[in-house]
Amino acid sequence: NEKLHRQKEISNDIRNALENDEFHLVFQPQVSTKTLHVSGLEALIRWQHQDQLVPPQDFLPIAEQNGLMPLIGEWALKNACLNALKWAQSEPAITLAVNVSPAQFHQSDLTASVHKVLQETRFPPERLELEITESLLMQNLESAVQTMSQLNQLGVRLSIDDFGTGYSSLSYLKRFPVQKIKIDQSFIKELEHNEDDAAIALAIIQLSHTLNMTVVAEGVESEAQFKLLQSMGCDIIQ
Repeated sequence: NEKLHRQKEISNDIRNALENDEFHLVFQPQVSTKTLHVSGLEALIRWQHQDQLVPPQDFLPIAEQNGLMPLIGEWALKNACLNALKWAQSEPAITLAVNVSPAQFHQSDLTASVHKVLQETRFPPERLELEITESLLMQNLESAVQTMSQLNQLGVRLSIDDFGTGYSSLSYLKRFPVQKIKIDQSFIKELEHNEDDAAIALAIIQLSHTLNMTVVAEGVESEAQFKLLQSMGCDIIQ
């Protein structure tokens, strides 16, 4: 009962947060292993509620359960695009990555929502990447492929986030119209000490390149990890 009461409180607070502009975005850099320049940025949402910073894992699942993610997702996409436009003059080639939640993805008007934001902000669609997870895609395969194709038609690029932790089905991977694969950070954390993790990372890189996909390694925090990934042919580190 206490847990449900707390979830209801947070749900109401989230609605107020949208109205009171309590959410903000931070941007995590993605760096090319070839040029060593920043090639993209991933937008991540943060919530400053009263005097504390609420961790995403504490409010996003509740927002998902209570049907608030489409609102939060559209807010995040629009504000990420507006922020990214400020960098366009000095860094015109930088891409913008934004996460899409299951609730957003499976709503019938996702493509229309993305199109609306692109029109309102005048953000170049070819510089926008929407990140989706494997588990999200598997919920309704045919519908997922159709939605992804529609987003591609807008000029938007797609990436599979946290690859290797979900289904990782090769038969499905070839059907998804995606341009980028992101290796989950759980395989990167012990990369230089764990032969199995290194073997998995290398296999994902080689497979993705065979399918003409770009590879991003998430959670790279040391020079040793970077050097190893660079030698494997990984395209981008984050």
